[in-house]
Amino acid sequence: MRWTQRLRGTGVAVAAAALLGGALAIPAAQAAPARDGRLTDLVNPFIGTENEGNTYPGAAVPFGMVQFSPDTGHNTGYDHSDTHIRGFSTVHLSGVGCGLGGDLPVLPTTGDVKETDYAKYAAEFSHDDEKASPGAYKVGLKSGIDAELTATERTGVQRYTFPATDKANVLLNAGQSLHKTGSTKVEILDSRTVRTAITGSGFCQDTKPYTVYTITRFDRPFTTSGTWKGDTVTAGSKKSTAGEERNGAYVRFDTSKDRTVEATTALSYVDAKGAALNLRAEGGRSYDRVEKAAQRAWEDRLDDVKAQGGSETVRRTFYSSLYRSFLAPNIGSDVDGRYTGWDQKTHRAKGFTYYQNWSLWDTYRTQAQLLSLLAPHESRDMALSVLKIDEESGWLPKWGYGTVETNIMTGDPVTPFLTNAYQQGLLKGHEEEAYRALKKNADGVPPADSAPVGREANKEYLSDGFAPYIKGRPHAKPGDSDYDHGASATLEYALSDAMLGQMAGELGHDADAKRYADRAQNYRKIFDASTGFFRARDAAGAFTGPADPAKSEGFHEGTSWQYQWLVPQDLPGMVDLIGGKQATNDRLDSFFAYEELLKDPTKTAREVWVNGPYDYYNADKYNPQNEPDLIAPYTYLSTGQPWKTTDVVHAALTLFTDTPTGMTGNDDLGTMSAWNVLSSIGVFPVQPGTDTWGLSTPVFERVDLTLDRRYYPKGRLTVKAPGTSDTDRYIQSARADGADYGKTYLTTEDIRDTRELSFTVGDKPSKWGTSTSAAPPALK
Repeated sequence: MRWTQRLRGTGVAVAAAALLGGALAIPAAQAAPARDGRLTDLVNPFIGTENEGNTYPGAAVPFGMVQFSPDTGHNTGYDHSDTHIRGFSTVHLSGVGCGLGGDLPVLPTTGDVKETDYAKYAAEFSHDDEKASPGAYKVGLKSGIDAELTATERTGVQRYTFPATDKANVLLNAGQSLHKTGSTKVEILDSRTVRTAITGSGFCQDTKPYTVYTITRFDRPFTTSGTWKGDTVTAGSKKSTAGEERNGAYVRFDTSKDRTVEATTALSYVDAKGAALNLRAEGGRSYDRVEKAAQRAWEDRLDDVKAQGGSETVRRTFYSSLYRSFLAPNIGSDVDGRYTGWDQKTHRAKGFTYYQNWSLWDTYRTQAQLLSLLAPHESRDMALSVLKIDEESGWLPKWGYGTVETNIMTGDPVTPFLTNAYQQGLLKGHEEEAYRALKKNADGVPPADSAPVGREANKEYLSDGFAPYIKGRPHAKPGDSDYDHGASATLEYALSDAMLGQMAGELGHDADAKRYADRAQNYRKIFDASTGFFRARDAAGAFTGPADPAKSEGFHEGTSWQYQWLVPQDLPGMVDLIGGKQATNDRLDSFFAYEELLKDPTKTAREVWVNGPYDYYNADKYNPQNEPDLIAPYTYLSTGQPWKTTDVVHAALTLFTDTPTGMTGNDDLGTMSAWNVLSSIGVFPVQPGTDTWGLSTPVFERVDLTLDRRYYPKGRLTVKAPGTSDTDRYIQSARADGADYGKTYLTTEDIRDTRELSFTVGDKPSKWGTSTSAAPPALK
């Protein structure tokens, strides 16, 4: 544990602070005002729980297997606008767009057990009686029962305070969840223990099933118990097995004298033995002890980033985003190292912790890089876990949940994820292993009898230089298809080729390096000179879909306007295609509504840019609520106008607020949260899959990063911007350890060698960073 340094409120009104201000009231459900030095008190877990941010407010520890949180009826778990809780379940992912998890919702009740549908027995609650903080959640139910949740890595701990009654029940619902449940088994083992096995599938579309095993141990014997199947409740029953119908168990306590009941639920994705081992290793402690340990774990994480300056609102949104950035990926191995691989066989992790849950299309752009900086040891294990997926199932993942591939989203996101790990020095000793897996993925297509789709359109891409857009083509496998999004798939493949080519060259695979570098130029194959934009091609090679780039087809969750900037490997080349720097800056200014933004950043961000978490198409403006153009504000670093990056980034930061609606779209396992954190610090991964970090004006006067000395020998990086504010937000000059620094980017090696990066700011743009040599270099 590193002691936290007391935050000093400087009264400096940074750009985002001035625009967000103190006018936003904090709902009763949110955290109380921060105490001196406690960074966890700055975290509001309710941010993003409304307007489809799809976050959850419940209890977890960093990267924990368990996320113990209330489910209100929303398809991903909790919606702040709902008024009833169906149960407290053990598995959630932050910010996913479709139902996933929600396994074993547990709810305390009183009286006879008659209803078995959690939508009907759900408990009413009010946000006035609800509170959450990192590692803990508490709510008072209108039934008169108080429920409290906390967690360890592999267990969820619950405490219920009942009214005085001899019919205090805890319902353990194995048959209902946020996803499709295929089969369940419930066993009451003794007077304190209930065991379940839950097999489910589905995430946006049906997938192969997975099984999660649970065991729940109560702190005292129950007086009676029973099970249910469908609508039938059977008192005294010890076992119940079901298919897709409702299935569960209830246990009853007499709380006439002792009104409190505590229980610990352990998970395993391997077997019942694994759940029991996890319970033995991490259970057996009181609720209060577990809650304090969870809070210490979060304080230890958050105090690696100490931000000074800005309003309390800005600090709250910042630390809440930092908190959410550490929620995933999740531990998948049991305490004995065993885990279920994607071949559905049991394996044992040796020398590393196995992780699962891979929203790679999202996280490769921001969250993977933030974790490589602040949690490199865990990031190493995450990268090794992805390599294990290839070793055990034959192919690298695209969007993995638990023990299965979902094939959600398109392109080739695993390549920049793993090349980022390589470039950050996280794959030492595994470089060639990673390269072989990536090469197979980049040059082939998974066979029909395997679950992954991989680079589904690779045959055409390799022969013709583009992935065709084939509207209505039947899907060979569940999930999304690259053929449905041929234009964006082409851009994603080319980006990945560039990153893999750089890795190949550094490893001495020169022929491969040239081949991938050549393929990285395939973005040019879908550039339509007649429109000046990227455009989908059909199977015959003809441009297809509307010529209007705002109404274009063949782009996944976006338009040609938003995908225009997804060429981080060769921005100079893209600029030339558009017609030079002036033409590109004009297009960027139009894209960001720059003149309007200067007059009213907040209004422009909320009313002119794309708004709505699922508003993907028919737009020619920046969409800060989705992934395809997250890097776009940093394009100005390559067009000689870096001050505009700061203007756009600071306007986008106003979209993050300390309210349940304060998230820009789905959080997608920390992707949007990581964007906020990195952009607020002023150091952002402008070329995902490389070691290049673009620079913009921080919103804080000072940020001290504590870094892992095993990967960053100096052990820290301090970023300073004295006097930064809504008016004084333009970089006049920069210094690295006291020496003038004129580039608009850093490399990871620079970060390792630098202890202090400082910016002088002013109220007007300067010539800093405007030369061609100052821009992030294209990959060759």
